[in-house]
Amino acid sequence: MFARIIAKILGTANERYLKKLRPIVEKINSYESHFSSLPDEKFPEITLSFRERYENGESLDSLLPESFAAVRESAKRTLNQRHFDVQLIGGIVLHQGKIAEMKTGEGKTLTATLPLYLNAITGKSVQLVTVNDYLASRDAAWMEPIYKMLGMSVASLQNNMSDTQRKQCYQADIVYATNNELGFDYLRDNMKFEIESLVQRPLFYAIVDEVDSILIDEARTPLIISGSAEVSSSLYQDADRAVKRFKKDLDYEVDEKARNVMLTEHGIDAIEAVFTIKNLYALEHVQLLHHIMQAVRAHALFKRDVDYIVQDGEVLIVDEFTGRILPGRRFSDGLHQALEAKEHVEIERESQTLASITLQNYFRIYKKLAGMTGTARTEAEEFHSIYKLDVISIPTHRKMIREDKEDLIFPIEQTKFQAIVTDVKERYQKKQPVLIGTISVETSERLSAALSAAKIPHEVLNAKQHAREADIVAHAGEPGKITIATNMAGRGTDIKLTEESKSAGGLYILGTERHESRRIDNQLRGRSGRQGDTGESRFYISLEDNLIRVFGGNIKEYMMGLGGMKEDEIIEHPWVSKAIEMAQEKVEKHNFEIRKHLLEYDDVLNQQRIVIYNYRRDALEGENRVSELIREFITKVVEDTFAHFSQKHQISSSDRDNILRQIGDLTAISQKELEEKTASSISEQFENEILQLLFYKYTLHHTEKNRDIIRRAEKWFVLETIDHAWKNHMLNLDHLKEGIGLRGWGQKNPLIEYKREAFVMFKEMVTEIRYDIVKNIFRANFEAFDEELLRHRREEELSDMEFLSAHTVEAAAGVLPAKRTQEKIGRNENCSCGSGKKYKKCCGQLK
Repeated sequence: MFARIIAKILGTANERYLKKLRPIVEKINSYESHFSSLPDEKFPEITLSFRERYENGESLDSLLPESFAAVRESAKRTLNQRHFDVQLIGGIVLHQGKIAEMKTGEGKTLTATLPLYLNAITGKSVQLVTVNDYLASRDAAWMEPIYKMLGMSVASLQNNMSDTQRKQCYQADIVYATNNELGFDYLRDNMKFEIESLVQRPLFYAIVDEVDSILIDEARTPLIISGSAEVSSSLYQDADRAVKRFKKDLDYEVDEKARNVMLTEHGIDAIEAVFTIKNLYALEHVQLLHHIMQAVRAHALFKRDVDYIVQDGEVLIVDEFTGRILPGRRFSDGLHQALEAKEHVEIERESQTLASITLQNYFRIYKKLAGMTGTARTEAEEFHSIYKLDVISIPTHRKMIREDKEDLIFPIEQTKFQAIVTDVKERYQKKQPVLIGTISVETSERLSAALSAAKIPHEVLNAKQHAREADIVAHAGEPGKITIATNMAGRGTDIKLTEESKSAGGLYILGTERHESRRIDNQLRGRSGRQGDTGESRFYISLEDNLIRVFGGNIKEYMMGLGGMKEDEIIEHPWVSKAIEMAQEKVEKHNFEIRKHLLEYDDVLNQQRIVIYNYRRDALEGENRVSELIREFITKVVEDTFAHFSQKHQISSSDRDNILRQIGDLTAISQKELEEKTASSISEQFENEILQLLFYKYTLHHTEKNRDIIRRAEKWFVLETIDHAWKNHMLNLDHLKEGIGLRGWGQKNPLIEYKREAFVMFKEMVTEIRYDIVKNIFRANFEAFDEELLRHRREEELSDMEFLSAHTVEAAAGVLPAKRTQEKIGRNENCSCGSGKKYKKCCGQLK
C-alpha cells in the first residue's frame, strides 16, 4: 500500500527513468533540420567523422544524439520510415545495455538500427541476435539501405555458410545472426589450430531480439558439439594386450608414493616392436603413448575390488575413504576406459562431447548486452539476477485500444471446445480475423478437426507446418481468416490488418488455455492491437486444463462443490482468473529456480573452460607466447615436484635423489648431468638450479638449424595435449553430473559435492597437461614431426562434428539433466556437386 502511494506521488521507477531520457530525445530532434539539409553523399563522411571523434576520446554517449539523428534521416530517405520519439527512447535504452519492452508492432526492428549503428562506430563486433535464420536474413536485408547510406556494411550469418563465408560475414560492421550460429562459431573457434582460421571477432555488443525467448525459454538448452572419439575403442584393447605381460622393474618402474609409473628402455622397445613404430615419443604417436601409459597404470596401480569393482558389466569406482561405490564417477583422462579394457567389459567410446556452452554463459561473454521484446516485465527479476539486465517498459506510439476480456471458465474440456467453435463461427461470419493460440500440437489438431467438422476454413501453424510460417502469418490479418498457432508460432512477424478487418473489430485473439508462464499469454495477446489498431482477446479455460489440474490447488473442487458450478455452465469469475495467475506465478518461480540452479552447475564448467580457452589462444597467437607458456609449465612442474617430495628448507639425501630421478624421467637428462649442475642442499637454491638447467636445455632447441620446425611442433604439442585432456575431462564431467544427484540421499549437497569433485578433477587435468607437454617437449624427436599429417587429422575431426542443441530433462533428484534429446542442426550434409563428399571437404556447396 505504502509503495503504491509513493509511486502515485513520485511516479514508478520506470516512469522516472523515462523522464530522464526526454532531454536526450529533444537533443536528437534538434539535429533533424541539420541532417535533412545534407545531400546523400555526405552521410558516409558523417560516419567517418564519428569514428574519428570516437578514436580521439569522445564517448559514445556524447555521439548518441547526432548519430541517432543521422540514422533517422537515413531511414526516412531509404525506407520512407521515420523513427518515432518512443523508438528513440527504445534505442537509448538498448544502447545503455538494458531490455526495452516494446509492444508488438511498435517497430523493434527499426528501433535496433539506432544503437547498432552507434556501437558499430567503435569498429568492434556488433550483432543483432534473432530466433531463426529467416528473420536474420529478412531483417538484415530490410535494414541494409539505412546502413549502406551511412557507409556501413551489414551481413546475415546463415547456417549453410562455409568458414570462409563466415569469417567474411563477421567482418561486417553489423551482423544479424541466430543465437545458435553465434554460439557454435564461438565453440568451433576454440577448437581451431590456426589463428587465421578463427571466424569471430572478440564479442563486444549484441542486441537480443525476442530476448525472453532466447535468454529465458532456451536458457536450459546448452549448445553441444559432439563427435566420434579420436580413436576407436580398439586402441584401448590393443594397448591393454601390449602391456598385460609387462613386468615390474623390467618394462616399467612404479613410484608408489607419487602413484605414478615410468616405462623403462626395455618397455619402450617392446611397445615400438608391437606397433612397428620407430619412436614412441614422436608427436604423431602422442595418443598411442597416452593409451599405453594409462594401460600400464591400470595394471600396475589399480586393483580390482580395492580401487574399483566390476558389477553388471561396468567398472565402478570405490571411494578410498568410505569404501562405498561412487555412482556416476569415472576416472579421468582415459584411465577408466583402460580399466574397462583390462576387465574385458564394454568400453564407453561411442561418441563424446567435444565442446559445449549454455546460452546464458555465451551471452555473458559480451562486453555489453541488450535485449528487446514485447513481454519481459514478468521475468524482470531473472534478467537482473542472471544477466544484470534491467527491464524498461517503452510507451506505445499510439494508445492501446485492444479490449482484453475476462476469462471464460468451463467445468469440463468438452464444453469449452464446443463454445470455442461457436465463437469462431460467429467471428468468421462477420469477416473478423481470428488467431487461436494453443499450447500443444495435439490441441491444435484436435481443434482443427472440430473447425473442419463445422465447415470453418482455417490454417494451422505448428511444428508440422513451420515451413509455411511466414506465408500463413502474412495473411492472418485478412477478413475472416482463422489461424490456429501453437505456442506463439509466427513470432517475429507482424499480423497486419486490412481496413475491412479493422471495421470488423480487428484481430481477435482466442487462447484455448492458460500457459504456465504469464509472459507467453501476454505474447499471444500482444499479436492484436498493434500501433493503435482495434482488437480483442479472451482465454477459454476449463477446470480440466493441465495448469489448473497440476498447479491450481483446489480450484476445481471449490467451483464444482462449494461454488455449485454445473457441467453445462459457463462463468466469468475474477477470483478464478486471479487463482490461475497465482498458479502461473508459482510455476514461474519454480522454473526460475531450476534455471538458476542449472547455471550454478554450468558456471563450474564455464570457469574451467575460460582457463583452457586462454591456454589455447596463447598457443595460437604466436611463437613467443608458446615459448612463454612452456616456460610457465616447466616452472610449475618443478614446483609441484618439490612440493610432493620435500617441503623442508634443507633437502635430505633421499628427497634429493627422488627429485632428480623424477626430473630425469621427465626430461631424459642423465642423472650424472643433473647431479653435476645441482650442488645446493638448500631447497630454494636447489629448485632454482634445476629450473635454470631446464631453461638452458629448452633454449638449446631454439638455437638449432631447424628452429622454425621446432616452434611449429611446440604449438602442436600444446594444442594436441590440451585438446585431448579437455575432451576427456568433459566426458568425465558428464558422468559426474549423471550420478551426483544421488549424493542427496547421503545428506550431502549435490551442488557442493559437484563443485568440489569437478575442481579436483580439473586440477588433476591441468597438472597432467603441464606434465605431458614438458615431457614431450624434452623427449620429442622433432625431425620426425609431420605437420601435414596432424593438420589433416584435425581437419577431418572438425568436418565430421555434429552440432547439437540438447534439451535437458531434470534428473529425479531435481538437480541436473540426466537425459538428452538431441536435435542435429549441423553442417555435415553432402556436397551438391555430386562428389558424394561432405560439403566441408569439397567445394562448400550444400545440397
